This record gives sequence, structure tokens and C-alpha cells, in this order.
Amino acid sequence: MSFDLLVVGLGYVGLPLARAAADAGLAVAGYDIAPSTVAALRDGRSPVRDVSDADVTRMLAAGFAVGADPGPLALALAVAICVPTGLTPAGGPDLGPLTAACRTVAAHLRPGTLVVVESTSFPGTTEELARPLLEASGLVAGRDFHLGYSPERVDPANQFFGIGNTPKVVSGVTQVCAKQCAALYERFVDRVIVARGTREAELAKLLENTYRSVNIALVNEFARYCHDVGADVWDVVACAATKPFGFQSFRPGPGVGGHCIPVDPVYLLQGAPADAFQVVRAALRANRVMPGHVVARASRLLQDRGVPLPGARVALLGASYKPDTDDLRESPALEVASGLLGLGARVGWHDPHTADLPLADPRLRRYDDALPAAAEADLVVLLQAHRAYDLGAITKAARLLFDTTGRLSGERVVRL
Repeated sequence: MSFDLLVVGLGYVGLPLARAAADAGLAVAGYDIAPSTVAALRDGRSPVRDVSDADVTRMLAAGFAVGADPGPLALALAVAICVPTGLTPAGGPDLGPLTAACRTVAAHLRPGTLVVVESTSFPGTTEELARPLLEASGLVAGRDFHLGYSPERVDPANQFFGIGNTPKVVSGVTQVCAKQCAALYERFVDRVIVARGTREAELAKLLENTYRSVNIALVNEFARYCHDVGADVWDVVACAATKPFGFQSFRPGPGVGGHCIPVDPVYLLQGAPADAFQVVRAALRANRVMPGHVVARASRLLQDRGVPLPGARVALLGASYKPDTDDLRESPALEVASGLLGLGARVGWHDPHTADLPLADPRLRRYDDALPAAAEADLVVLLQAHRAYDLGAITKAARLLFDTTGRLSGERVVRL
């Protein structure tokens, strides 16, 4: 049997892609190197919050084949590589998973197959990294197999836009490759846009998220300045947002997280001259200081009320990087927690969507319920306003609440 599409990497990007293709009637398979992911999917359990267990069960019933054996790659008409491209411990681009995935695909590549890279990376990655690795198979891209790049546009927890109704940018190393890439996605995406080449498509993704990074950095700098001059940044943003042209509203917060906003600008800077993208470099610095700013504000709030930070009980509510998701990747909550612990605070945390925080510190306490946490703490820091939180009850229960989301008000509430 053959598959219309085999997805390599079944995480936040790959699994929603596989679901969209399967729901459109394509014969879909999935490959992942994590045995736990494969076991969960075969059991009908989704490892990704945006794909439900019911979705997985429906996909399996429709013939979705999933495994940790790369052999079925040889049976695929098209292969989409959706592995993470994060940062190394030193803070640089990590193309290890993408390199490994390309080598695996190359070992099973057949003539006529379409290979599409969806992983975000810097311009030239498709031509200069993926292409040589795939051509180690002895097949030539553009002649023996088709090679394209189509940047993922997955937004975790977005209830309005998914794979099908988000325009899809595609490209190829040749015009024929681009046409084959477009033909694949047109089967399950409403609108497909063909870029001039793979570099243009790679850069389009980096521009999208760097744009967000720069504008978030600007409003974060406004937040710090407004605090210095005694102004409410949330009112400033709300007033500016009433202008019907020339302004798009962004909100400040405790920092940026996820797999895109803190990461994609780093990929953009890779290989760029030292004097290029000065605004982008400044934005990265501006966003990176926000968790430390939250820690400093929390410390000052406690001191102003006669509670020294060493020994103070601080409850952090919302550990994920954005509301209503369990995604902890690059979450500013991790740095806020570490900073407060480093200053001697007794830190507890709660998040309705996750039970684990990747911080190996025995001093860090997990609360089972947000209300007791708020009532017990000397200071509550609201990092994410999840819909599951009863914010009114939390506000009433807290002795002092530092709101980094701009959602709350009251005598005992201090906003970012």
C-alpha cells in the first residue's frame, strides 16, 4: 500500500497537519522517534493538546498508520518533515533534528517522491542543508524527486485558525517542485500561495514572527517606562488601539515564549552581518529582560508592604507561555520562578493545563488548586489568565496580586 502523505515528527506541527490531511480523505502515515508518542497515538491518545483523543481515534479508523519504524517512508508519495528547530544550550540554532530527519528520509527515498520541509530555519536551509542530505540517496532534487519548503503556521490554542483555513505558503527548488508542493496542500488547505523560491518562503516565516517579536518588545518597553512615570500601560494601549488606521495593538507581558517568537529571530540573525537587523537584536534584548523585570517588581511590592522577599510566599498562576495551552516551551514562568527562588522566596505554582514544570528544584511547590494558593500566598503573580481560572474569586482571595496580563483591577491588584 502507498500513502498520500507521511508526516515525520508528530508534535505541535506534525500531528495537526496529519489530522487535516486525513480529514480531507488522504491516506496518511506518521513517523516519530519517540516511543511514548507512537504508543500514545496507537492507543488513541493525543500527545498534543490541539488534537483531541477523539481526533486520533477517528484518524486511526480512517487508516492512519503511525510508528517508530521509518520503513513506510518508502511507501509515501509525499513526505512532510515537521521536526523541531529550536535552540542549542548556547542559544544558537539547533538543526540536529532536521539533519537527522533528512538523513532518515534519504535512506528510504524513492524516485518521484515529494519531500517538503516545514521546520522553521534560516534562508538557504532547504537548498544547502536538506538538499545535499537527501541527494546522498543518489537521487537528484528537481529531476528524480521533488523538494519544497512550506513554513508551518501552527498557533497552539487558536480556536479560529487551523491548518485548513490558514493560507499556506509553498515553494520548491524548481518550478515543477513548487507545483507539486502546491498540489499536495491544495487537497486540504483553502488557499495556497506559491513563493518565488525556497529562500523567500523561509524568510517569510521569519519575517512573520520577527514582526511580532519587535512589536511585543516595543510594548514591553512601554510597560517598563509607564511604571517609571506612573502611567497605566494597559490604558495607553487601549487608547492607542482606538485609532482605526496605522496601528496594530500588541500587549505587554512577563516575557515571550513558545517555539516561534523567542526562536525565529535568532534564526534570522544566523549568518547575517553583525550590523544587520539592529532593531531585531534590540527587540530580543528587550523581551529577554521581562522575566527579570517581573521578579524585581514582585520583590519591590513585597518590600513596600513590609514583607522581605527571603521567606515570602509567592504563588505563580499560569505556567504556560500563552493562555489556555499546556505548552511550556521557552515559557517566561520558568525564569520568573527561578529568579524568585534565587532571591529566597518560597515559590509555588499552579496551572490547570499541566502538572509538571521542567525545573529541578525541590523548593518549588505545585498547588493542586488556584484558590488555596492565592489565599495562602503573601503575593500572587498572575502570569497567564487561563479561561479555567475564576479571576474574580482569585482576586478576592489574594492579599496582594501582581497582574502581568492587564485583566484585573481592585485595591489589592497591581498591574504590570
